[in-house]
Amino acid sequence: MAYKTDADKIRRWREERHWSQEHLAELAGIGLRTVQRIENGEQASRDSLTALAAAFNVEAMALMIDPEIEATGIVQRRNVKVRAGARLILWIHCAAYGLGLVLFTAICLAAGSFVMKWPLVWWTVALTAHAVTVILIELITRHMDD
Repeated sequence: MAYKTDADKIRRWREERHWSQEHLAELAGIGLRTVQRIENGEQASRDSLTALAAAFNVEAMALMIDPEIEATGIVQRRNVKVRAGARLILWIHCAAYGLGLVLFTAICLAAGSFVMKWPLVWWTVALTAHAVTVILIELITRHMDD
């Protein structure tokens, strides 16, 4: 059975001790290529994980990734992307609204009356609803991250 190891932690601990990959492989009694594969994020066998743990003088579980923490990180990264996308779309909507205001003003000046009143009112309502939606997305996803 293969275990998901925390490759970054293994590399960080090795570098903190100023060990080369060769030295770690020798201490753990495993092959150099095995250490390289594990540090590159590939799966490790139970025996390799146990050997590395013995070399670092820790329990094997200390070298594994906690699935709950990993899942939390994935959700947080997804929420950041959702918030950024929602804000971008809102800014695009605001820019279009500004151009629309210029166009509606030109039409009204040419017509001599405020003929574009209702399109402007409804566009303003839509923009406000869009802004409220983005604010709710921000609040909800930030609450989920906490």
